[in-house]
Amino acid sequence: MSTSPASESPAPDPLLTARDVVKRFHHNCVVDHVSLDVNEGETVCVIGPSGSGKTTFLRCINYLEKPDGGVISLAGTLIGYKIDKGHLVELRPAALARQRAQIGMVFQHFNLFPHLTVLANVIEAPLRVLRRKRSELEDEAMQLLADVGLADKAHAAPSQLSGGQQQRVAIARALAMKPRVMLFDEPTSALDPELVGEVLGVIEKLTAAGLTSVVVTHEMGFARHVADRVVFMDKGQVVETGAAQQVLGSPEHQRTREFLAKVL
Repeated sequence: MSTSPASESPAPDPLLTARDVVKRFHHNCVVDHVSLDVNEGETVCVIGPSGSGKTTFLRCINYLEKPDGGVISLAGTLIGYKIDKGHLVELRPAALARQRAQIGMVFQHFNLFPHLTVLANVIEAPLRVLRRKRSELEDEAMQLLADVGLADKAHAAPSQLSGGQQQRVAIARALAMKPRVMLFDEPTSALDPELVGEVLGVIEKLTAAGLTSVVVTHEMGFARHVADRVVFMDKGQVVETGAAQQVLGSPEHQRTREFLAKVL
């Protein structure tokens, strides 16, 4: 009796998809036809020299910068647009805010509200945007603060925290919206060297738990350790992408090798 090989399950569609994204400032093309797929639960680290378009591309993903070309989608839904009678129509602010709620972002600088406590900073966005009950949010926020090691600072002011602690609060604040994807824009670049490890440790814990993440970073050791894939950008373009060990250990492109020789 003959047997047929078991059929393989098709690969799931990427959670986040960017296709030929372009962003110009005046005549300067900062992001030049960049494409990227990110699967659910995957961590992608984006590396490259300053001015290579990494941060601008990240800001295009959640429409903080409006792309001049290309499309970005999350779970099959276009970011920043809807299709109306066969034409792309830009979303109104309220609809765009609802989309952004699914894409958390942690910036280089913490941007905490100085007049609010740590706990109030964490619940502010879901309270205002999602219109959820304060009592529910406070319970969830306390758990998030515990997750980032700051439950004892819930009633402190941001000015009473170190830079590393403020950045951990910023991470908890982004997670409070329960995003599908988290974007980290060089989250340790504004920190003193001795504080970098505590923030990277929190991100590592989150990614290990399956948080879908795109991380722009200059910490090569961190990228090697946590990334499922590494993307190297230069002059607004993706030069090389692949598994972390391949790109960081045995890069194929000369430009990648030159960059890594300077930073490692």
